Amino acid sequence: MAERRHHVVLVTGASSGLGNACATYLAKKGYVVYGTSRTPESRPRRADEFFELIRMDVTNDDSVASGVSYVLAREGHIDTLICGHGFGIAGPVEETPIADAMRQIDVNFMGVARIVHDVLPGMRAGGGTILVVGSLMGRTGLPFNAYYSASKFALEGFVESMRMELHGFPVRVALIEPGDFRTGFIAARETIGLADTSPYAAAGRCTMTVIEDAERSGADPVLFARLILKLVREKRLRARYTVGLWFNRFAITLKWILPHSLYEFLFMAYFRYSSKNGVHDV
Repeated sequence: MAERRHHVVLVTGASSGLGNACATYLAKKGYVVYGTSRTPESRPRRADEFFELIRMDVTNDDSVASGVSYVLAREGHIDTLICGHGFGIAGPVEETPIADAMRQIDVNFMGVARIVHDVLPGMRAGGGTILVVGSLMGRTGLPFNAYYSASKFALEGFVESMRMELHGFPVRVALIEPGDFRTGFIAARETIGLADTSPYAAAGRCTMTVIEDAERSGADPVLFARLILKLVREKRLRARYTVGLWFNRFAITLKWILPHSLYEFLFMAYFRYSSKNGVHDV
């Protein structure tokens, strides 16, 4: 294989949040970066975003294929794929329409599957790295976030399976599990249900307040970007990496140490949730 003169990175979900932090940071470090957005023309570009933002809707097969083809036509190869797109819905399972649940899975899980599917042939032949951004909520469920957690749980099995399939090929695959970060995720989250007449209203609203407070005091996105840079440079990758505040990572560790009933009790207590009566103690 001929030596490549530049390292090409494709980052999905680069218009905001962790995807944007990652694309901006790598571009500043000299990588050739292409970011994706459903509507790249809808937002003003900052002066420090030294990457091209291209159109891609990860829920549309043709849009994904077109975006990948564009980068390959310009550069000839994609060395690193970072799947950083995603959004969240929140609300009780009972009150969440199935159409909304399917949209959550389509973006967060099938969106990753679509772009990996189109990038893999070139990487399998020429080598490359795939970094999938999951979540610590892919390791533990969160009340009133069942479908978001389910979409991230799915990525856990997807990455583990893909790593074994690609054994013997020059493709490295890893899952990144961020905790709470200070991004625009709160504003973008869609909350469904929890009307005044809902039996889940008090519990759900209090839970979401705790979650949003934690996100507002989360880690700086540059911490995530630095980890991505380190992994791009690594020769070998583990299956998963956690990143974020120590408390987030410690909470996940407890899940594998404590009996599940005790872990569940402590987790619910963190959200001030009463397991006896199903309402919050406020």
